[in-house]
This record gives sequence, structure tokens and C-alpha cells, in this order.
Amino acid sequence: MVIAIGFEGSANKLGIGIIKDGEVLSNCRTTYITPPGAGFLPKETALHHRENVLAVLKDAINESKIDVKDIDVVCYTKGPGMGAPLATVAVVARTVAQLWNKPLLGVNHCIGHIEMGRIITGAKNPTILYVSGGNTQVIAFCRKRYRIVGETIDIAVGNCLDRFARILKLSNAPSPGYNIEQLAKKGKKCVTLPYCVKGMDVSFSGILTYMEERAATLLKEGYTEEDLCFSLQEHVFAMLVETSERALAHCNSTEMMIVGGVGCNERLQEMMEIMCQERGATLFATDERYCIDNGLMIAHAGAEMYKSGIRMKWEDCTILQRYRTDAVEATWRKD
Repeated sequence: MVIAIGFEGSANKLGIGIIKDGEVLSNCRTTYITPPGAGFLPKETALHHRENVLAVLKDAINESKIDVKDIDVVCYTKGPGMGAPLATVAVVARTVAQLWNKPLLGVNHCIGHIEMGRIITGAKNPTILYVSGGNTQVIAFCRKRYRIVGETIDIAVGNCLDRFARILKLSNAPSPGYNIEQLAKKGKKCVTLPYCVKGMDVSFSGILTYMEERAATLLKEGYTEEDLCFSLQEHVFAMLVETSERALAHCNSTEMMIVGGVGCNERLQEMMEIMCQERGATLFATDERYCIDNGLMIAHAGAEMYKSGIRMKWEDCTILQRYRTDAVEATWRKD
């Protein structure tokens, strides 16, 4: 039996979760929300995490109803992510590990999403679409590593949606992507936009630039904000479904799993479900509790690492802003 606590703070979500052999004991989270039309900067995001981390930690421990002496391992997000927020939460995790005299493990953020998705959905060996504000990757497991078989060559799909929300001055509460999703449900007319798939890779900067330059004109021509949100979603999600389908076929897989913050988008899940049905595959996806960045996923991935015998030297428990998914050897999984 392993009880793990996980600290996540790679972007604007601060999360702390505790897990006991796959059983969720607590999953607490707070989000740094900026005014409409504005993004979040590393310095201000780190300040938000610094001001709230102790309160979230207290809530997580109280909700779990365990004593800290029963925790076996402290886990934190090593990367990838924004430097200042990552460092802020890592310092707290290091301090807690020392105070409680517990081993410390740095977890790859992307691996956290994948392992959380697997345990919640029950997927065995899925082809994975990992979509969030900072990452867009198509992934398949092979020879002890999560191999990236396709990815964005510029910005992530979540970043594309967030930046478009700023153009329309949409609220950042609860998230820009969620508000785009709700508007898109009311869209009726589809604008033809650039569609950029290059082999197994995708590009979103061109479609974003196109929308930035023409959004005002399109609104004057009779298109609504709902139409523009609908059009953008349909195009970027079609690109993701196309590359995912190609990976599914190449890997001869019968399971498709969506993880990451954008993964809770109902329209993306619907489009992916249609593709999976046509290929005789099963789609696995979760809701915002586990898709959006959370400490529980770091705790679970860290627990899997710990049970497989992974230990980290204190001097290796740093942060790494560019921490590739395929840089981690998944010793806890069988080929």
C-alpha cells in the first residue's frame, strides 16, 4: 500500500491531491484567473501559487482524513511548464518532504495526465491524444516509453483557443476554452479557415493569425461570435482527429484516450467518438476533475514510479521547463 501526495503548479492551476493505491482521497485545486482579454504571466502566476499553496495543502490533508506520517512519498511537477510557477511549487514540495522526512519524486506533467487517464478510464494500452494549453501530442507506448508520434510544430491547441478568446474579450472564468466551447454550441455558420496538417504533426499559428486579422471583418459581415468559435473548434479538432486516426491505424490499436485540459471539451470527444466507431475502436475520456491540471495526477504517477523502485537524489529534484514525455522510462509498465 502506497499513499502519495502530489503538488501541481506548472501553469495557472494550483493543485494538491492525495491518493492511496488508486483510491482518490483528495483532489483540491485553485485557479489564477486574469481579466477578460488578458493572459497570465509567470511572475503573477507564481505569486498566486505562493499565496494559496498552504491553504490548498491544508484542504487536501483535511479532506483526505489521513495523518501526514502515513504518507509514503511526496511528488511534484518537475516539468514541463512555466518556470516561476514550477519553481514556486517545487520549493514547497521540497520543504514539505524535509519537514515530514519523506522521499521526494519529480514527475513529468505529461506522464501525470496519461497515468491519471488510464486509471480513471480503465484503458489498458491506448493511443493517446494529449491536448492542453501548453502541449499537443499524439502518443503511443512502446518499449518502456511513451513515444511522441505526432505533435504541434508551433503553439498548442489550448494556447490557440485561449488567445482567440482574448480577441473576443471572453471571460477567463472558469477558463477561456470552456467559454469558447459554450459559444460554439450556438454557432450556425462555418467560416473556411486554414487547415494545417503536416504528416503526423499539426500547426495552429496560421489559423490563429488568420482569425486575429479577420475576426473584426467577419463580425461586420454578419458572422456572430458563436459562428467564429464554432468554426475555429471544428477546424482545429478535425486536425487532431485526423492525426489521431492515423496513429491509431499505424499502431493497430483499438483504444483511443484523450487527456489534458482541452480533453474535457465535449465537441472534441464527440468528433473522436465518431472516428473511433468507424474504426471499431473504443474512446476513453474524462471530465474536468481529471482532465484539467490537478495534483492528484502527479500523486498517482509518482506512486507508480515509487512502487516500481524509482528514487531520486535530492540534487536531482529540480525543475525542467522543457521536459519531454519520451524522456521518461516507464518502469512501472509492461510492454
